[in-house]
Amino acid sequence: MTTATPVRRPSGLALYFAVTFTTSWAFWLVAIALGGSVKGSPAAIPYVLGGFGPVIGAIVVRARRARRHEPAPAHTVGLRLSTRLGWVPPLLVMASATVLAGVVLAHLLGGPVVSLAEGRSLVSDAGGPVPFFVAMLVAGPLSEEPGWRGTAYPRMRASLGRLRAGLLLGAVWAVWHVPLFFVRGTLQAGFGLISWGGLLFVLSVIPVALLTGFAYERAGVAASIAVHLGVNGTIAVLGAGSPSAQASVLAVQSIVAITLLAWQRDRPADGSSVPVDPHARQAATNSSPQISRTRG
Repeated sequence: MTTATPVRRPSGLALYFAVTFTTSWAFWLVAIALGGSVKGSPAAIPYVLGGFGPVIGAIVVRARRARRHEPAPAHTVGLRLSTRLGWVPPLLVMASATVLAGVVLAHLLGGPVVSLAEGRSLVSDAGGPVPFFVAMLVAGPLSEEPGWRGTAYPRMRASLGRLRAGLLLGAVWAVWHVPLFFVRGTLQAGFGLISWGGLLFVLSVIPVALLTGFAYERAGVAASIAVHLGVNGTIAVLGAGSPSAQASVLAVQSIVAITLLAWQRDRPADGSSVPVDPHARQAATNSSPQISRTRG
């Protein structure tokens, strides 16, 4: 008696990356071609639009999934009101604390003094605390997290553990930023691609990807947005742009990320076991009396 081999549907991951990179890089190449700083030139428009590439990629993948009536990936954490959202405030504080700890550590090791002068200037240029907060929330957290964590991460978790999924997605995320090193007026262009600052920025994306991935599994996109906002906002306010500060923040965030991942065992994002065909489960039970199940 032969059994039918289950048909594996495309995950949509390749489509997501294709749309995200094509959209973002096309807009950013336009910004590069236009020249001028993104702080006050026509290049600002394609620069901002390019940042929404991850969300556009997510919309395309979600629309295709809905059209085909496909189920959500097993590791998707739904956006809904629940006790999970209680994780959001502490994760936001934790993300900010990793940056603050890194900046203080850099100072203790002989780096620059912790100062809010640059942060005050940024808030003033934005028009006050509220516009500054909105800008920090939209430019990065809201424009990226529904894509990177809400769409790509669950699909990568289907075949990878949290650590490997986070590391691989972090590497992809870092590459996605590369054109920004050539867009005048951006943080990345201020570092320069071939520099210690540029290298440390690229490396820093990896632990942030691990932290936002951990947050996503706790409370979904809302939590990953909080971590992304906490990191970006605190770096901006503290002006943590020196190589010593970057290196210290990178070290602190790496330690915290690895500690958090080791603290809770790998498991599906919804806290339950991945659905298994009942006939396959029964066959496995008959062939092996002891079956282990991962749990948090």
